[in-house]
Amino acid sequence: MTGYTIEVPGDAADSLRLRRHRTLTLRCLGPGANVSMLLYALEDRTERLNVPDTLKAQMSARVAAPMALMSDMGRALASVTGSSLDWHDAITGHGLSGLGGGGVGVGAGGGVAVGAGGGGARRGLLDELAKHGLDRRDLHATVNFFSKVAPVGDARGTLVYEPGHADEGDWVTLRAEIDLLVVLSTAPHPLAPAASGSASAGASGSVPGVRLEIDESPAPGAEDATRRFRAESARALELAERSHA
Repeated sequence: MTGYTIEVPGDAADSLRLRRHRTLTLRCLGPGANVSMLLYALEDRTERLNVPDTLKAQMSARVAAPMALMSDMGRALASVTGSSLDWHDAITGHGLSGLGGGGVGVGAGGGVAVGAGGGGARRGLLDELAKHGLDRRDLHATVNFFSKVAPVGDARGTLVYEPGHADEGDWVTLRAEIDLLVVLSTAPHPLAPAASGSASAGASGSVPGVRLEIDESPAPGAEDATRRFRAESARALELAERSHA
């Protein structure tokens, strides 16, 4: 399935199978959109995105092009081939539901970040996981595409959400390096202000959604930007390629 487009409304969830060497482009339909994403190897879903290893191996505190998104086996699940933004949050995790408007994120290190937001991605992610025979034991730390957090510089290392980071039309493209199960939520970032009447909402007060665009992509060549980014990025790509040799 290529040349395929679907719109996911805000504060919703969806899932799809993304075949190797196809691209998934996420495109903001309004300012302040957020996409909390989980990734799994389609053939063996015990292999999934490992956010801490992805950041540590590539010496980064955020996800950006041309990084590889690595599994807990060291393989590249996907590569970030391009983006209109240079920062996608991978630290604060996704929001929990049913918290009366308080944003709580389960982060990459397993910790919890608390804010004043209304993010609640957890329920939607669990609903989508159930469609594929998975459950809460299969949750992992998410990448929050289109969102940015920054330290305030205090002794506690407090992180705050940066409103206005993403606008309508901003985009990010992922290239699948193996066959993937992609699970995503468009609920607000856990540290964003409450959606109604805030910078995380559109003019109508609703949470903005995203457009998903799926297309074919050539295999990464010797000069591929992800392959040349870091030695660890190249190794992750090689491991993915070796499994399809």
